[in-house]
Amino acid sequence: MMQSVSVAKRKSNRAMTLGCKPNAETVVRLLNEALAREVICILRYKRHYFMTAGVSARHVKVKFLQYVAEEQAHADHLAERIVQLGGKPDLSQERLLNRSHAEHVEGDSLAEMITADLVHERISIDSYRAMIASIGNDDPTTRQVLERILAQEEAHVENLTTLLKA
Repeated sequence: MMQSVSVAKRKSNRAMTLGCKPNAETVVRLLNEALAREVICILRYKRHYFMTAGVSARHVKVKFLQYVAEEQAHADHLAERIVQLGGKPDLSQERLLNRSHAEHVEGDSLAEMITADLVHERISIDSYRAMIASIGNDDPTTRQVLERILAQEEAHVENLTTLLKA
């Protein structure tokens, strides 16, 4: 039997699931860190899209553009959840790199770019797994958002690994 999730309105009129027990400020901080990673990832994939040239690399270029769109969707979902929890998406340019928990490596060759992407995707996967474990069952809505993003990040790693071997 499927259990429905009730929505309650708090004093500030923010949508929160009734089972949302963790400190909203902590969850918002974690979501803002994830948002920073996604924004950096968008920029990296966008650069790689433009830097990839040649007929033989056309399929890789298409993948990079696909990942730009998917990472943008991740960022949008995170920002929406931050607002739902009463927070503000922090897109401060000065703090983006600090909060992303990853060094920004661009790479020059196609192999270097794909390798950098793999490293960053694996860091994201570890971070999402830790966030999901931290939230547990206390905030099912945030957990579902993070699990959907995690599944796509894992697919990115599989695809990038295949591209690197090609």
